[in-house]
Amino acid sequence: MRKQLTCDVVVVGAGMVGAACAYYAARAGLEVVVVDRGPVAGGTTGAGEGNLLLSDKEPGPELELALLSRRLWGELADEFGAAIEYEAKGGLVVADTPTQLAALEAFAGSQRTAGVDAVSVGSDRLRDLEPDLAPDLSGGVRYPQDAQVMPALAAAHLLRACGARVETGRTVTGVLHTPDGSVRGVRTDRGDLHAPFLVNAAGTWGGHVASLAGVHLPVLPRRGFVLVTEPLPPHRIRHKVYAAAYVADVASDSAALQTSPVVEGTAAGPVLIGASRERVGFDRSLSLPVIRELAAGATRLFPFLDRVRVMRTYVGFRPYLPDHLPAVGPDPRVPGLFHACGHEGAGIGLAPGTGHLIAQVISGQRPSLDLHPLRPDRFPEATPR
Repeated sequence: MRKQLTCDVVVVGAGMVGAACAYYAARAGLEVVVVDRGPVAGGTTGAGEGNLLLSDKEPGPELELALLSRRLWGELADEFGAAIEYEAKGGLVVADTPTQLAALEAFAGSQRTAGVDAVSVGSDRLRDLEPDLAPDLSGGVRYPQDAQVMPALAAAHLLRACGARVETGRTVTGVLHTPDGSVRGVRTDRGDLHAPFLVNAAGTWGGHVASLAGVHLPVLPRRGFVLVTEPLPPHRIRHKVYAAAYVADVASDSAALQTSPVVEGTAAGPVLIGASRERVGFDRSLSLPVIRELAAGATRLFPFLDRVRVMRTYVGFRPYLPDHLPAVGPDPRVPGLFHACGHEGAGIGLAPGTGHLIAQVISGQRPSLDLHPLRPDRFPEATPR
């Protein structure tokens, strides 16, 4: 006979967002089971750079969630600190041309009104911040609130600290319902898990988990590659540095390949180089043209990287929703079902706020932010084939 396990909340997904949901639900006094068909941080989280960014977000619901998450990341840094390789390094966005700089300044101005610390940097001061930057850039904006963590470590530490039961290597095959249609738990390949609340934190597979519950959520994978260099001396690159074009790429709806240079060091020494975006399903094939574009963009910003070896490259998939906002909160179509997915490339940074909001609603509190713009049922239902 299959074993049945009863708890308060089942979280599907052991990545950073799922770990944050479990962490804050457990802190609210709820008994939590986290289930994932793979290992902890085995999906998008394990392929992420660990960016905690305000710099790429325009005023609106996502920036509000980012500001909440930034405050919570500060608390988590006090608790876990070096164990999760937290670095309050700040970000630096640079412009190639005066036209790009004017657009970047206008964007930063709108962010300042929303509470973001954005400091204009003239071309003559860029190399005070990053001595190895190319000398012919037009200027930039520094974002002191941007930070970085090692995402797999962060997810693992949150799960360990909250005391949730973590069931890895266990695949959810269905959602159980009560006679009135509410959530009763999940069916897995190793038995049923009974709970009145289910959190869909399955990342790029969030649409699939939603379909198991009988609802539509149009999550799609958006592929990206990262290059990892040989270790360099600490703080050779001091900030997360990226080109102004990156902001437009993040907001783009195009399925075609887009690349814009993003360069940052890590606590362990290697430099991470991105960023590419394209919608090609779950195709993990190595693309040499993309790799070459990423390398060229990085050396354009930091010419010395032309003499640094790339040790490896890896690929990941961002969970993309058509309006570039995550689905966070209860699903009115299925009582007891909550979604915490669709964060695209911002899931690491937005995870604490997401988990905090989910835990507030499940425990009967008023959420810290208005969840209406992030409601899971905002998308048109899929057209039957």
